[in-house]
Amino acid sequence: MSTWRKAQELAASQGIDTLIVTPGADLRYLTGYVALPLERLTCLVLPAHGDPTLVVPALERHAAVASGVDVEIATWAETEDPFALVARLVGDATTIGLDDHMWASRVFALGEAIPTADQVLAGSLVQQLRIRKDAHEVDALRDAGLAIDRVHARIAEWLRPGRTEREVGADIARAIIDEGHETVDFVIVGSGPNGASPHHELSDRVIETGDPVVIDIGGTMPSGYCSDSTRNYLAGGTVDPAYAEAYAVLEAAHQAQRDHARPGVTAESVDAIGRRIIADAGYGDLFIHRTGHGIGQETHEEPYIVEGNDLVLEEGMAFSIEPGIYFDGRFGARIEDIAVCTTDGLEVLNNTPRGLVSL
Repeated sequence: MSTWRKAQELAASQGIDTLIVTPGADLRYLTGYVALPLERLTCLVLPAHGDPTLVVPALERHAAVASGVDVEIATWAETEDPFALVARLVGDATTIGLDDHMWASRVFALGEAIPTADQVLAGSLVQQLRIRKDAHEVDALRDAGLAIDRVHARIAEWLRPGRTEREVGADIARAIIDEGHETVDFVIVGSGPNGASPHHELSDRVIETGDPVVIDIGGTMPSGYCSDSTRNYLAGGTVDPAYAEAYAVLEAAHQAQRDHARPGVTAESVDAIGRRIIADAGYGDLFIHRTGHGIGQETHEEPYIVEGNDLVLEEGMAFSIEPGIYFDGRFGARIEDIAVCTTDGLEVLNNTPRGLVSL
């Protein structure tokens, strides 16, 4: 069954007459079409009962057809009102579900074009489908994991004292493409004190001998599925004993989380088991983010591995396990793998060395 048919069934069960989905990961998931988020309206009009229609500007019809979408395509010309076209397709629907990432201008325009219908958020509906990966999707994530592992395996080619984070990051970005990704989504090279900022990215700081360096990298594969992995490196010299002590605790926490995560346990329990190890060692206040996030056609999606999320993990759920410890102004460390729940366990999709790699 196609993904859009599954979405139809969910919409009907939740009292939503029609889904309207604009460009983004949800549209790609439902149709396979990677639409540009232009000022011209593109959207999937998906009734709970009946055939869907992909609305595209006339000049984008060729791209939509070339993507292989299995739904009818309706086009609108430059001087036509696309929202009037959508209104005709929606018909007498009384409840319309909108994707969570729709531009506000689109929401207001649809409200004006279809004033008799109630608008509700429908992102959670599509997430109910996206959160459980099928075998094809797991294969795609496995390929993404292998590709980003190949990049980490080459870090010694570029990371050394005397180079800036930005120079190292540029080399890594090229390698992400060379190793099979379609796009580079992010490159974090956090050297020395910059490693204490989890989302530091890049700067012109010159890497010094003895610096611990956090490298967190990811991209999107031609399949549309994402990679994301973090490893830690020592740029020559000797490691600070305080860093080495904290890193050993981090490794233990990460191992415990990998051992615990499986179908039947809650998302928050995976967070808790690692957080407890870090806190018991005296670093609790230095673990400043959740343990992980889901991953698929977006780098961050459901399920989130965080306190308060009592979602029970199921087969096919894919997510990161990435505890971190951060000493503000000194250094930081984070170990991140992507993992997916199997029938009765966990498959880890990143398998480069997790220990501190001395270069």
